Amino acid sequence: MAKVTIDYSRELNSAQYQAVTAGDGPMLVVAGAGSGKTRTLVYRVAWLVEHGVVPESILLLTFTRRAAGEMITRATSMLDHRCQRVVGGTFHWLANRILHRYSRRLSLHPDFTIIDRGDAEDILNFLAADLGFRERHQRFPKKRTIAEIFSKTVNRTEPLEVVLVRDYDQFLKYQSELAELWERYRSYKRQHHVMDFDDLLVYLNLLLQEHKDVCRELASQYLHILVDEYQDTNRIQADIVRALATSHGNVMVVGDDSQSIYSFRGAHFRNILDFPKLFPDARVFKLEENYRSPQPILDLANGIIASAREKYTKCLFTRRSEGPRPLLVRPVDETTQSEFICSKVKELQLRGVPLREVAVLFRASFHSFDLEVALNRVGIRFVKYGGFKFIESAHVKDMLAHLRAWQNPWDRISWTRLLLLINQVGPKRSQEILTYLGEGEPSTSRLALYARSLPMNHGLHRLVGLFEELSTPGLSVSQKISVVRSYYEPILMAKYDDHPKRLQELKYLQDWTVKYDKLEEFLADIALEPPNANVPEQHPQMAEDHLVLSTIHSAKGLEWQAVFLLSAVEGRLPSGYGYSDEEILEEERRLLYVAVTRAKESLFLCCPQRIYDRKTGFRNTPLSMFLRQLPSGNYFHHADEVGLDRSSPVDDEDSGETEFSPGDAVRHPFFGRGLVVSVPDNLKVRIRFEDGHTRLLHLEYAPLERVATVY
Repeated sequence: MAKVTIDYSRELNSAQYQAVTAGDGPMLVVAGAGSGKTRTLVYRVAWLVEHGVVPESILLLTFTRRAAGEMITRATSMLDHRCQRVVGGTFHWLANRILHRYSRRLSLHPDFTIIDRGDAEDILNFLAADLGFRERHQRFPKKRTIAEIFSKTVNRTEPLEVVLVRDYDQFLKYQSELAELWERYRSYKRQHHVMDFDDLLVYLNLLLQEHKDVCRELASQYLHILVDEYQDTNRIQADIVRALATSHGNVMVVGDDSQSIYSFRGAHFRNILDFPKLFPDARVFKLEENYRSPQPILDLANGIIASAREKYTKCLFTRRSEGPRPLLVRPVDETTQSEFICSKVKELQLRGVPLREVAVLFRASFHSFDLEVALNRVGIRFVKYGGFKFIESAHVKDMLAHLRAWQNPWDRISWTRLLLLINQVGPKRSQEILTYLGEGEPSTSRLALYARSLPMNHGLHRLVGLFEELSTPGLSVSQKISVVRSYYEPILMAKYDDHPKRLQELKYLQDWTVKYDKLEEFLADIALEPPNANVPEQHPQMAEDHLVLSTIHSAKGLEWQAVFLLSAVEGRLPSGYGYSDEEILEEERRLLYVAVTRAKESLFLCCPQRIYDRKTGFRNTPLSMFLRQLPSGNYFHHADEVGLDRSSPVDDEDSGETEFSPGDAVRHPFFGRGLVVSVPDNLKVRIRFEDGHTRLLHLEYAPLERVATVY
């Protein structure tokens, strides 16, 4: 064995060192926010390689390809070039890679393509209409809702009925239709050789469970498995990890149960809690020393998570005991909140803090609309993350449809999209063309055959010419994008009034292709891991200093010198939809924990005294229940200039009475007015609200007040 060149005991703290050098076997590393999780994984990679493990037998699974690449690059710089041979990527990337290799085992077409959520929704909408559900049922769920229902069914490995009863009871009456649609959707994807995100994991798990020889082969190939952000895995991903590690048990999962915030994507909070049950010999290591924030911010984070129902008990600490306490402000309304943030951001700039080191975080994308107007008014540049991405916009999807149809002629949804862009082609002609293509082996040459019967000035001839040009040998991915841009730009300019902006975004799309040698790799990555921002990071525009606006979900894993949290009030954080489900409510608590632990120096919690709601208009808003539940302590500074109530957060609102009886008229800050139907116990009430829904609310969490009448 080669001589060890890295002094691990000097480079790592005691807890990190124990985890990195723990040898073989299953391990769970519970890594608190800012505790050096990535550092631990990087040094673990280096330690394994340095101690004789073949680099190609190390599998590093992360939630972005970029994260895996950066970890491997860091390990390489610390040790040597051997680390470059470590296999790293996302679960979906791994599945895509393995399924192309073993496609015949599952009777899959080896050249299948991957569709994004938008394409999946379009297919579901087409199939629902084809089955007559839209015509027969006026209230049949919209395509986005159907996609959500099916995705939850897959990722939670639950029957359709269970998902409907728990999350979509208003659509229970359509259970049989949805079940039929589900089967049609599965058949459609196989027939047209496409997969959605969920299919990649489902088929990989199926391959591992039903083909034990393949499972053994892969387990012998990947002798050490490292998994980042394990708290964000779903049940299928946990099954994949267990299958790959069955023969050797060499699996290290790293994560923080307090940062499990992606249940809407199917993440299963219990995976990290139950890891020691799946691997009874697992050793558990806790990383609690924080290297990001001063102790006052960590005290707040510890206080927020202290009331969590289930958790690995840990207490974040740092050697930076000094630092400003978080500032709690109570603006009069959202306009005043925006004015306060603009003023503070300018103050931070005067103190030498770069704009890109300042972030404003929020629960939902629309919460920042008022602030965006204010920032534009005062001339503060910003970039927004989370919410709608330009990769989901129509003109970008149009571009990608041409490339996908050329690569996979079976991709009916892409064919439909690009055909309907041609002036002389309507729905009827489009279906005729698709039928003709489907009568033989779909191909661009068959399209040319169909076009021969049309006048030479027909737009279909331009499309045939495009596909012929794309088939020119030796074209790079960037050149293929350029060819499609030349074809599509006249269509775009005729279709959109704001074409200059959209044309620029197509240029950005081309900029993303520079690192790709194969078109199929680019199309797979753009579907599996679309960029967060609307401008590539290497683009000069991103070099300009700018404020960061971000949803909390998009901010996880990032950090800034100064962080503002928007609207930490009831109905916003927690979101109004969380009150009747304790699991969702606990995830909302973890969201707040994630938000406050992003700050390296300064933290500002903005809690407007009233907000505007589209349903109810202006309404008074208590502080977030998670702030009111804080253990006793001096967590905050207060700001008089924006109308702060200087009382402590625990005492910020009148406690009021907590006992209700059937027949009482009440008001909830998010759900509005309602009538108490029953009181199951002294902590819960069942209320029928004006919107017709009956909800079971927990009185410890729900800020209810009595009113004279319901209506």
